[in-house]
Amino acid sequence: MRINNLFLFILPALIWGSTWFVIKFQLGSVPPIYSVSYRFFLASLILLTYSKIAGLNLRFNQKQHARIALQGLLLFGINYWLVYWSEQYLSSGLVAIFFSTLVFMNIFFSALILKTKIEPKVILGAVLGFGGTILIFYPELARMSFEGKVIEGLAVCTLSVISASLGNITSASNQKFGLPVIQTNAFGMLYGSLMMLTIALITGANITFDTSASYLISLSYLVIFGSVIAFGAYLTLIGKVGASVAGYVIVAVPVIALTISYFFEDYQLTYFTVIGIILIISGNFIVLKK
Repeated sequence: MRINNLFLFILPALIWGSTWFVIKFQLGSVPPIYSVSYRFFLASLILLTYSKIAGLNLRFNQKQHARIALQGLLLFGINYWLVYWSEQYLSSGLVAIFFSTLVFMNIFFSALILKTKIEPKVILGAVLGFGGTILIFYPELARMSFEGKVIEGLAVCTLSVISASLGNITSASNQKFGLPVIQTNAFGMLYGSLMMLTIALITGANITFDTSASYLISLSYLVIFGSVIAFGAYLTLIGKVGASVAGYVIVAVPVIALTISYFFEDYQLTYFTVIGIILIISGNFIVLKK
């Protein structure tokens, strides 16, 4: 794999490895659907401003805007709304486990929709990565009681992963049709945020905003790093290597999240953790080697 592809893989993995922790600071007085809307609306303004200054093409026809809107709804709207919703009832670790199944869904939907070939090494790497993720969070899983709101959180999280995967496939398809990543993200995030705002207003959710330092700082981080930079790198990678391989970024994320937790939350390493990390790294090597 060329060095620029490696950079495009590492960058979103590092950033998204921290966002599972940062999202927790978004939960509280502001309904998740509004936090998602604020996040991607601000990110879209940044990208649209950059595109204008850089002289990038911002003119697309109706069919192209429809494709962009679909990507925005799936990837920058429904997906994250359900993630925030699920994290009200689930730990960030359990959500990370469920999101590691994204690589399997990307393989399935890529073959079904884009007619891409399923490579055995990608499946093997995905199995190792998923197994490693489960081992890492096994102690947490063993302590959980799967009932009530936890079941609701698991169902919502599963729908979120499906939406994210279909968003990945839509992005891959859009790039095949010649739609540029930066401008597509700019309009897609705008459409996604406006769609979430519309749903919130229709369902009667009260418009609120949190002016606390923790909310504003976490929102800024999620806008600039978690949205503008990470999605730009990740979706570019999808266009270069395909959704099946690029989706493995999500499997690498728990390792980054654990590292952050180790230094900032006194996370204690166990044998399960070590073996799980070894499996994930092995899966990375198998999937990403040239």
